[in-house]
Amino acid sequence: MVLFFINIRFLDVLDILLVAYLIYFVYNLIKGSVAINIFVGVIAVYFIWRMVSILKMEMLGEILGQFFSVGVIALIIVFQQEIRQFLFMLGKARVFDKGFKLKNILLGKWHLSQDIFLNTAPIIKALENMSQSFTGALIVITRKNELNTYVRSGEVVNADISAPLIESIFYKNNPLHDGALVISQNRIRSAKCVLPLIDSEDFPKSYGLRHRAAAGVTKYADAIAIVVSEQTGHVALAVNGKLYAKQTTAQLKKKLEKHLYEK
Repeated sequence: MVLFFINIRFLDVLDILLVAYLIYFVYNLIKGSVAINIFVGVIAVYFIWRMVSILKMEMLGEILGQFFSVGVIALIIVFQQEIRQFLFMLGKARVFDKGFKLKNILLGKWHLSQDIFLNTAPIIKALENMSQSFTGALIVITRKNELNTYVRSGEVVNADISAPLIESIFYKNNPLHDGALVISQNRIRSAKCVLPLIDSEDFPKSYGLRHRAAAGVTKYADAIAIVVSEQTGHVALAVNGKLYAKQTTAQLKKKLEKHLYEK
């Protein structure tokens, strides 16, 4: 009688748990998007390849092995948006923020957000007026990153924040009204900016391009976006790819304060 003894180390268990968590994390990252089907297909092919290797089916194993060795480049191209989002989420993880803050405290320094002095009053006033007049608008407020890529996609304004200026930019006959207005470091940096649209099958079909762009830019970049619907006049706030619809002035002020100055 032959006995099989499996020697399982603690590191083997840790390895399995880490791989399982990584798969779960990636799944949550791309679920609801068109990339989920590709992800499931890749996982299925990988497990088939491993099974073929265990069974020592050399020809099929060689073909599948070449597929994975060459296919890595293709996967990077296909999942470039998801990889970018993963690295972005990793870069702004709380563990890094806490370590940075601890270092500053030890050095006797305090780290303040670049938007800590953001003048929100004229923004709120402009949103109220545009909501009443059913003027469509899309405003992006940066947080730690200035989003220069999106700023350069529009027309440079570089002006102080004021309600009349914001309203005039989004006036329907103004050539700058079609696109996003970006506010960074307490100044209106640029208008008519082009933003990425959210790529999710779960996103409500009733929302237009402004709402999709607001959700998209906040999902793929460190920013907050505010939308005024041209059809209903409702104001929506987007944070981390999530859209909070029909925001009152009080709710908008509270959420802006929370997400702009959160520690």
